[in-house]
Amino acid sequence: MPTSHPRVIVVLTDQQRWDTTGAHGNPAGVTPEFDRLAREGTLVEQAITPNPVCAPARAALQTGRFPTATGVHRNGLPLGADVPTLAGAFRAAGYVTGYIGKWHLAGERHPDGPVPPERRGGYEKWLASDRLEFTSDAYRTVLYDEAGEPVRLPGYRSDGLVDAAIRFVADHHERPFLLFLSLLEPHHQNATDDYPAPAGYRERFEGRWLPPDLAALSPGAAQGGAHRHIGGYLGQIKRVDEGVGRLRDCLRSLGIEDDTVLAWTADHGSHFRTRNGEYKRSAHEASVRVPFVLTGPGFRGGGRIRQPVSTVDLMPTLLDAAGLPVPASVHGRSLRPLVGGGSELDRPFSVFVQLSEDVIGRAVRTDRWKYVVTAPDGPDGPDAWHERAADRYRETELYDLAADPYELENLVGLTSHRRVADGLRDALGTWLKEVEGAAPVIEAARPRTLDQRSPFSFPEHRVPWEGVRFGHA
Repeated sequence: MPTSHPRVIVVLTDQQRWDTTGAHGNPAGVTPEFDRLAREGTLVEQAITPNPVCAPARAALQTGRFPTATGVHRNGLPLGADVPTLAGAFRAAGYVTGYIGKWHLAGERHPDGPVPPERRGGYEKWLASDRLEFTSDAYRTVLYDEAGEPVRLPGYRSDGLVDAAIRFVADHHERPFLLFLSLLEPHHQNATDDYPAPAGYRERFEGRWLPPDLAALSPGAAQGGAHRHIGGYLGQIKRVDEGVGRLRDCLRSLGIEDDTVLAWTADHGSHFRTRNGEYKRSAHEASVRVPFVLTGPGFRGGGRIRQPVSTVDLMPTLLDAAGLPVPASVHGRSLRPLVGGGSELDRPFSVFVQLSEDVIGRAVRTDRWKYVVTAPDGPDGPDAWHERAADRYRETELYDLAADPYELENLVGLTSHRRVADGLRDALGTWLKEVEGAAPVIEAARPRTLDQRSPFSFPEHRVPWEGVRFGHA
């Protein structure tokens, strides 16, 4: 075990877009605590989930591996007991490990709430529900303890979970610990398709701010679009932000703040059904880009990590921060070399995303470009629910994030961008070979042209990706 024995806390929100934070430019004042963490610690500016679906993203966070390698490529599949995990590594090093909140990795053979010990990813202390959205609502929170017995927490849901986290810290602060606090907010309440913020919080943010993609694509409030939901959504995040502030107050009062690594991120974002029939499951920024901040030993005063990275990097980053070995099976890489403006010469310049359930798709995202391919649907295509990969994909989306950060103009198939797409296709092929051990056929999109020059095109003599390495080293 390392000499410093840093304590580690992870705060995970559910379905939180990156642009809900002031650190990412939100003007509504929703997240003063997150913004303080970003100023004092290390802000990951472009954090991308490996899969914008709950269970696959969570499996990746717990293992540092992409979803198809964890056995959890969609919801309803269990995380295998033989997969090396974050908790397993810390527990083997003598840490107390605790999990509080939503799990969503027990598999569909188990009830929504209790999780059997062999399905807990190596966590020792346990107060959780597998699918918290089905065992709770805003003011009735039911979790299950280590014996599988129900425990009802008083107060607003995120407050009850934060209170439980504070009790865990108070009980175990004299030893090194890993605490994973998994909140449901700002996920919608499934039964009512609503965002139940605490009393008075919805009203604070109604009509104050709407992301450009939702303003352009979502129906109005009368039609039940994001205009109706945004107040509750931001109100939930505001209360979570206040809860994280209380958790940090606990660390200060116990004298362990300076010796605690705190990471805050989300499993995926939300496009509020503007891109498909769900809230996520697309490769758009609203769905895959999440907030991510770290503070504490090794991250305090670290500034900004500006290049795109994956949240699959969380596990190796935390192990590295604690001086613990990273399992050889891990796909992610520690972010510590990038802290304080550092660079890692052999780190890839693109991030890989897997899409599942509604479609089988793959994407790469660079600092500037987003490139997406999907498997054919219909009777001749693969079963997107049961099959984790396809042997054939077709280009379906290409976005220039520098000119079109909210992805309102799809450039796929434009002859002016063929060379860009070819470079990104090569990068995707490298990722597919490394992560999935596969070399599927990727068909080019049908060529198309614009009658006049588009502001998104480039002179033929200047290739936008020239000199930039897309692939994984």
